[in-house]
Amino acid sequence: MQAYVLIGNPNTRKSTLVRSLSGCFNRSLRDIQPVSGAPAFRLYARAGALQETRTTPSDFVHEVAGRRCAAVLFCLWPLANPVDPANMPDAGRYLEHFESAGWRLKSIAVLGQNPGGWRGAAMRQFPQAPVDPVNLTAHQLRAHFGWL
Repeated sequence: MQAYVLIGNPNTRKSTLVRSLSGCFNRSLRDIQPVSGAPAFRLYARAGALQETRTTPSDFVHEVAGRRCAAVLFCLWPLANPVDPANMPDAGRYLEHFESAGWRLKSIAVLGQNPGGWRGAAMRQFPQAPVDPVNLTAHQLRAHFGWL
């Protein structure tokens, strides 16, 4: 499973950007065309930070496994859910769980300033995302993700 991730504090336009990139409202399967010219792949897109929607890492792995897709696009808060931090931890713990489940973290976009302590070659920060026009940030994310 290839994972495309948006990390950002509340109100950094994560869900809006998932909708702009995929055309989904909440959860949906979409075909994505890579810039490379490779064949399109099936993507499961989910708006709303997993901590916000009270989705544990294990629950999300199970949810995605039920879809027929090669990739997933989803959102995380950098910090744990303040009401239940044990079950909805910070972004780093989610990503570690997904990697241990065999997922490949293809591209990670940090919207704003807070990556939640996560670092990696696949990560890029978009510090202006909370204030730039959504279409500009979506264009930048498509380039980062390698999508048309």
